[in-house]
Amino acid sequence: MTFPLWLKIVCTLYVCLLVPVYWMQYGPTNFLWFSDIALLLIVPALWFESALLASMMALSVVLLELTWNVDFFGRLLTGKELIGLSKYMFDATIPLGVRGLSLFHIVLPPLLLWMVHRLGYDGRALPAQTVLAWLVLPLSYWLSNPVENANWVYGFGSKPQIWLPAPLFVALLMLAFPLLIYLPTHLLLKKLFA
Repeated sequence: MTFPLWLKIVCTLYVCLLVPVYWMQYGPTNFLWFSDIALLLIVPALWFESALLASMMALSVVLLELTWNVDFFGRLLTGKELIGLSKYMFDATIPLGVRGLSLFHIVLPPLLLWMVHRLGYDGRALPAQTVLAWLVLPLSYWLSNPVENANWVYGFGSKPQIWLPAPLFVALLMLAFPLLIYLPTHLLLKKLFA
């Protein structure tokens, strides 16, 4: 067994706790965020010890989660908003317990990297994660709204972008994620964990 049973159980129970709480607080479209998808797919990746799932999720979110962590800890230490990715963590209108559940963003990058270290990096992750992103990004646009802005399909930041037609912006995101996030991460993970 590559992963200890206690870790599989703890992750499963955590996801079972988080899903109904997030559903009530944020609604079902929140689960379109790549970080939430990664959290959900960690459970089968752990239980089935799937190098492909672990590699896909590492490819998808490690870089973005590290950015979230810089933003979160930067604001925690300085009181100043750096990027705004973790802005909701400082929103007093969101119950503290719900915000506390979002601390999974801190654990996600090292957990995924450790999983890939243990299982090895599966090179099929790049095309598989690209296909998943090409499904999730249009769904994020169709099912979310500019306030939810799942995966930034309406623009970066809190206001919708207005400089491009919305479908073109989503199409550019569909190119940007694989080229600017997944490919560099793929090359690095392949070198480190092949």
